[in-house]
Amino acid sequence: MNTDRKEFIEQFQKRTKKLAIDVIHFSKLLPKTEEATIMKRQLLRSATSVAANYRAACRARSSAEFHSKISIVIEEADETLFWLELLEESGTTTRDSVSQLMKEATEILSVMAKARKSTTR
Repeated sequence: MNTDRKEFIEQFQKRTKKLAIDVIHFSKLLPKTEEATIMKRQLLRSATSVAANYRAACRARSSAEFHSKISIVIEEADETLFWLELLEESGTTTRDSVSQLMKEATEILSVMAKARKSTTR
């Protein structure tokens, strides 16, 4: 594995983990209503899944396994965006409080979609 690729993988693992940690911290600030709790659980599950499945993709034993894991990362990043949008649009939180998380989830989604396109199954 070349040095640039290895460095990218390490940096992207850190980036996906940081998204998960940032979502964990954000979730602590949400109201304690039943609705917020349900959305918070879903958001936490999807955001942490992005990081866990990217890490698993990096350990893939074949192109097909990599493609499968990256597809999960894409799905979970998109779901993370959905829950952030729902939290904002329902009035549970403000646009300002979710904008940076949404930006990061969107960027991760975009990079992973490009990675998947360049992978043969």
